[in-house]
Amino acid sequence: MSFNIEELKKKIIYRSTYRGNKEMDNLLGSFTKNIINDLNEEELIDLSILLDIDDENLYKLHQGINTTINIKENKVSKMFKNFKY
Repeated sequence: MSFNIEELKKKIIYRSTYRGNKEMDNLLGSFTKNIINDLNEEELIDLSILLDIDDENLYKLHQGINTTINIKENKVSKMFKNFKY
């Protein structure tokens, strides 16, 4: 299977900026645009998985509040949690 990194990056950026909630669009869009070019293939997949999480739990993760679901801890989720918007 062919894996196109640039196409994945475009999809991730789109998904991070058009979530339907303006505050999360801004937060996730800013975070994604700041880190996306520094990520390797595995980390891009982790970011894509992180974007599958609902806005409420992502906001809680970012704020250091307990989430209602278990979010896999990895480099990307730690970076998001510590991201200063």
